[in-house]
Amino acid sequence: MSRPTIHDVARAAGVSLSTVDRVLNERTGVRQATQSRVAAAMRELGFQRNLAAASLARRRQDRLLFILPGGSNSFMRGLERELTRKAAAWEFTQLEVATVPPFDDAALAAALREVDPAQTHGVAVVATDSAVVRAALAELRDKGVAVVTLVSDLPSSRRQHFVGIDNVQAGRTAASLLGRFCRGRPGRIVIVAGSMLVRDHAERRLGFEQVLRAEFPEQQILPPLEALDDQDIVAAELGAVLDRHPDVVGIYSLGAGTRGVARAMAGRTPRPATVVHELTAHSRQALLDGSFDAVIRQDHAREVAAAVSLLQALIAGKPVEPEAGRIGIEVFLRDNLP
Repeated sequence: MSRPTIHDVARAAGVSLSTVDRVLNERTGVRQATQSRVAAAMRELGFQRNLAAASLARRRQDRLLFILPGGSNSFMRGLERELTRKAAAWEFTQLEVATVPPFDDAALAAALREVDPAQTHGVAVVATDSAVVRAALAELRDKGVAVVTLVSDLPSSRRQHFVGIDNVQAGRTAASLLGRFCRGRPGRIVIVAGSMLVRDHAERRLGFEQVLRAEFPEQQILPPLEALDDQDIVAAELGAVLDRHPDVVGIYSLGAGTRGVARAMAGRTPRPATVVHELTAHSRQALLDGSFDAVIRQDHAREVAAAVSLLQALIAGKPVEPEAGRIGIEVFLRDNLP
């Protein structure tokens, strides 16, 4: 005997197919008496709902917006390419990308305030640590938009989750590596940052200094260079520091200024040991030619996937594990490049 269909239910209840569909998918606009007739017909016929089909029928398309820093940051452009590449991979999900000037609190807050909750259900944002950004995130949450921070966190805000690496751990890892690379060569260490206004850079510096001061006290840490991840500024300012301090034995680039770091070190002997972040075409080549000693990577593909999955869950009201957005770090030397 064939299984009863919604056509059979509609005939038995004396209603239209669209009415049965509304009852099955719990849509509004059906009187209670009609709902009872449809339910009775389903019981009499032994009709069983196709739960998977019902779930698909109820589900709307989630529209997600990723707000990233613009400019020449190779890692951010990699995130953007990954989002574009994966845009068609998620069912019922539409991905869009917007960029703002890097380290610009006002521009980021303005972009957050422009989000229309009727058009965007979830936002992933690379946050800067400022009151105006926290206020804009709070307004976005008040509108019912799901919000996660990406790469750089803002835990004092109303964001619902963070997707990224443990940046303190990354800084501690960099110090352990650089301290060993410089063992037996006491001298100065240079930290090259984008800006201390972004939490990922501040946390990496914190972790780095914790370990270096405790385990390698013979090394002197110079004040960080905040070069806004601008390659020309990095090259000029780091070059000037190296000229002033010939006893620099190590460099930790915790931001995206790696091309500028390589330019500043070109032709210098002896070469300072160098640890940088993010495996790009430029940092890969610098590892291969001996300019850099180690690269700490966060996988942008995994970050995109985690951010999308988290936003989907938050929009649907599903529970989220506290560590769901945590991405592990990877350390690459010249000999283990993928």
